[in-house]
Amino acid sequence: MANEVNFPPVFLSTDEIKLQVSRRAKRGQIRKIGPRLYTTNVSDDPAAVIRRNVWEVVGLLFPDTVVGYRTALEGKPSPEGTVNLVGGYDRLLELPGLTVRQIKGPGPLEGDTPFVGRLWLASRARALLESLRPSRATVAGARGLPREEIERMVERIVRVALEDGANELRDLARRVSPKLEAEKEFHTLNDIIGTILGSQTGPLTAPTAVARGAGEPYDSDRLERFQALHAALVTWVETPRPAPFESGTAFQNAAFVDAYFSNYIEGTEFGVDEAREIVFEGRIPEQRPADAHDVLGTYRVASSRDEMTTSVADPRRDFADFLQILRRRHEVIMSARPDKNPGEFKTRANFAGNTAFVAPELVVGTLRRGFEICRSLQGPFVRAAFMLFLVSEVHPFLDGNGRVARVMTNAELISGDQRRVIIPTVYREDYVLALRALTRQGRTDAYLRMLDRAQELVSRIDFQDLDHALEVLRRANAFADPSEARLILPPREEAAWS
Repeated sequence: MANEVNFPPVFLSTDEIKLQVSRRAKRGQIRKIGPRLYTTNVSDDPAAVIRRNVWEVVGLLFPDTVVGYRTALEGKPSPEGTVNLVGGYDRLLELPGLTVRQIKGPGPLEGDTPFVGRLWLASRARALLESLRPSRATVAGARGLPREEIERMVERIVRVALEDGANELRDLARRVSPKLEAEKEFHTLNDIIGTILGSQTGPLTAPTAVARGAGEPYDSDRLERFQALHAALVTWVETPRPAPFESGTAFQNAAFVDAYFSNYIEGTEFGVDEAREIVFEGRIPEQRPADAHDVLGTYRVASSRDEMTTSVADPRRDFADFLQILRRRHEVIMSARPDKNPGEFKTRANFAGNTAFVAPELVVGTLRRGFEICRSLQGPFVRAAFMLFLVSEVHPFLDGNGRVARVMTNAELISGDQRRVIIPTVYREDYVLALRALTRQGRTDAYLRMLDRAQELVSRIDFQDLDHALEVLRRANAFADPSEARLILPPREEAAWS
């Protein structure tokens, strides 16, 4: 027993260990799940075991082959559960939950890289050429991909690796195509790359490729998120929170609170009394003039009835109007920071932690697609919710994106005679986490509940008397650190308009 082999989760039986394999299989310690293929997992479904160890299994059964065709491009088995390999002869092997299809072709070529175990992974250039090769679908599924999907992949390469990356891809494809006997496929790929780059003309079908070829590319990943949010918004039932005609004082006071918190959560931190002096008395602290002007600029937009009753979803407005409004509001908010190019879209990438926002060259195209979706929504709350995510997700400016996003949001609400949304300090983590969950996991529920609660807070406060409004906010923990308290909605009787 001391000399028994310690088997890995999946392994092949060989002449050297076949006796031990036989004994342990009889004892129920291992079991067979394929030709000479065994596992030490004797409880789970064999298909599940193979899926968890797919590349180890393929490497054991098909050593020295190249993972190619669509499998190399997608990095996983096809929807039919098929892995496509290139080897010395044609072969098809059915395993529980997995089909392995070996296609006759050359071994590793220039650009191919070592993969798991004794496998090789085809270069993207090689895999694209293979996937463009005509083939008929079988029960194992197509080994290649439709041309539209190839176009979409090439557009993404151009988006990430830029023109130099596309040219490197094309050069490698040109060199390996003769060895693959894929000269015809190279000409097709060359036409796709050239048309997407705009250096030649030709037919394209993938929307992202067509847009880039026409000179207005967009971020397709973001578009998917916009569409997911739109699907949730069309079924959302709005809670009417009308804003009866507010006196000039109440409107200005609500705008002050809006501007104060909008800057505070972005790190522009003033005491509320100091902020009141900045906004209502024109006092600019000598040590922090730019920060003070950030608060003042936000207030100027948030307190302007003309701005805040202008909806970009008005059918009389077009995309050019939307861009003009967005840039104008940003210019006012960031007027004291010329180094941030107020009113001008970014020319370099921006990030939040590990999240990369929309690339500069994709900003206009992505905003256009988002604008088109937003205009289809009915109701001020759902338009506002979409607008907040659109501007936050694109992040079209170097700085000030959060502030301008919230201004754009509240303009949709106020122009629809609904209460604005205010994100107090204590609610910052709820706000950020809800946006992040929508960005990373496509979760719309938390995002919409967050906004709904933020609007409900405002609907319970009478802003006619600023001191009273601030006291209600203090009792609601609005000014507290989110790590120390939670937002408590004030009772409805606090609000004169409840």
